[in-house]
Amino acid sequence: MLQRDYVLEIIGQFVESVSRALRRAAAGEKDGLLAAEQEIGELLELDHATALALAPDSLVTMMVLSGMGDSVAAYVCYALERLARLYERTGDEDTAGLRRLQAKAVAESFGCDPDTPPAELAAVDAELFG
Repeated sequence: MLQRDYVLEIIGQFVESVSRALRRAAAGEKDGLLAAEQEIGELLELDHATALALAPDSLVTMMVLSGMGDSVAAYVCYALERLARLYERTGDEDTAGLRRLQAKAVAESFGCDPDTPPAELAAVDAELFG
């Protein structure tokens, strides 16, 4: 029960902070992209620069090894996919491609859909990407 409460708490914090970061990034603030990536790293309890530089399969392996992959996969998948879209808007096709491949690997490994936002992120998704 304590672990479930802990996971719910960190997911709640992630939803709030990644929503703010995605809004900033969508408004053209470059630091919003970095902030969203930092939030993914914190959710995974990994250094964001290291985690998001990993090949897609390696990122999935780190998520599996953390023991929390199943609990947070849909949120990570969503954030990576939306970051890919935002990087495309800035013209950074290389980073967009990596984020999209990472999202796809997470989706395939954990059975989530990168095009469907978790319920807690549906409103921000409609606002920014709808």
